[in-house]
Amino acid sequence: MASSNSSYLSRPPQFRGHTTPCAERRSCFMRWLSKLFKGSGFRVSNGRRPHVMGGENLLHRPVKPVDDQSKAENEDLDRAIALSLAEDAKKPNAAGHKGHENMDTRVKDSLSMTSYQPVQFLPRGQRICGACHCEIGYGQYLSCMETFWHPQCFRCCACHQLICESEFSLSGTNPYHKSCYKELHHPKCDVCHEFIPVNRAGLIEYRAHPFWGQKYCPTHEHDRTPRCCSCERMESRSTRYISLGEGRSLCLECLDSAIMDTGDCQPLYHSIRDYYEGMNMRIDQQIPMLLVERQALNEAIEGEKEGHHHMPETRGLCLSEEQTVSSILKRPKIGGNKVKDMQTYPQKLTRKCEVTAILVLYGLPRLLTGSILAHELMHGWLRLKGYRNLSPEVEEGICQVLSHMWLESEIMPSVPSTSSYASSSSSSSSSMPPSKKGAKSEIEKNLGRFFIHQIVHDTSSAYGGGFRAANAAVTKYGLRRTLDHIRYTGRFPE
Repeated sequence: MASSNSSYLSRPPQFRGHTTPCAERRSCFMRWLSKLFKGSGFRVSNGRRPHVMGGENLLHRPVKPVDDQSKAENEDLDRAIALSLAEDAKKPNAAGHKGHENMDTRVKDSLSMTSYQPVQFLPRGQRICGACHCEIGYGQYLSCMETFWHPQCFRCCACHQLICESEFSLSGTNPYHKSCYKELHHPKCDVCHEFIPVNRAGLIEYRAHPFWGQKYCPTHEHDRTPRCCSCERMESRSTRYISLGEGRSLCLECLDSAIMDTGDCQPLYHSIRDYYEGMNMRIDQQIPMLLVERQALNEAIEGEKEGHHHMPETRGLCLSEEQTVSSILKRPKIGGNKVKDMQTYPQKLTRKCEVTAILVLYGLPRLLTGSILAHELMHGWLRLKGYRNLSPEVEEGICQVLSHMWLESEIMPSVPSTSSYASSSSSSSSSMPPSKKGAKSEIEKNLGRFFIHQIVHDTSSAYGGGFRAANAAVTKYGLRRTLDHIRYTGRFPE
């Protein structure tokens, strides 16, 4: 089945720390001071407040009184500056910025630098540290994003070390070092474990699997990175997949329940036949079932005069012609991350009824193998019961419905599947036969959910459109009434 991955673009954050200009307010403030202290002998150097040393420094020094000023003049000056700062604090921050909340937002962090004044002249609660939540007294403080910090409290929320750089990042009101923020929020590739690079437009571009959520660099789609032939996940650099040959690889989770030879598959095959019988769809003929390699399956497809094959990779076949097929005799050994010592034997298939044999690709996990068997057995049942000359969409659609029903019964045995489907008009309340397997691991259940996801979201017309139409008909009318309608009209009931 072709993988259906999604592409994602996001804008990487930009981190800048800079001072907030306040020249216009300082000019007004100094004119007010000159008027207030006119004739008092007070001097303001160059008509400015004490300025920041070192260009991009984040901190101001506390104001120090001039030696020749009287105590009264110092107190008046302190009071005047404190009142002015209190008025400024009440005004909205003209250079305010919003904090970075996600990877799609540009971050521009702003630091405004202000000197402390005696606390008795500041309104209570006007300067509260955003980290320790204590009122800020004498000394230096930092102002950023309408929040204040003691210098010793301005620490990275990831590594808890002081932020001394002039460039940093904010997430909400939480400050981070640029490197710490990138480590936390910049997406990493699940294949090479590196930061996903930006494209020429400066955006972070990556691929993501629609079911598993695996994120990876777009380049891995073309650099021959192995992909599991069952669950479609790409091989991580820290994990080796098992090579099945023929261009197929299998992840370790799928390998855990993989069916590797015909003998291993027989119990599963008989349990699915019992499932059909529980649906009042008994298959009287003994149809051979063989597990084969990809090459043998492709050769069998070429030998068929007719048949519907809409998958990019065919994994199963309901054979109707007499052929000789190479079947896997014994479970192969696994060594050095590949399958070896494969033993096959040629088996001549003779035509005793409308169905000669059912072939299934080897090396797939149990639930996927079972869903393929359920699909192909429905092809066999339709042929044996005389449902002839059906359109590909109708036949493939109803076969996918049976595959979907079986998967649901396996991973959710206590919940009726979309098929609380009536098996006959006289027994419309018949329920699904329970699964004969024991409790399944969460890994196997997740695989089952993925295979259901594949059936429901397949994009090809015969599988996708056919399944949706068949599923809607069976849900509304029941399986038996739907099959009767197909027998006489060749299409699904509306």
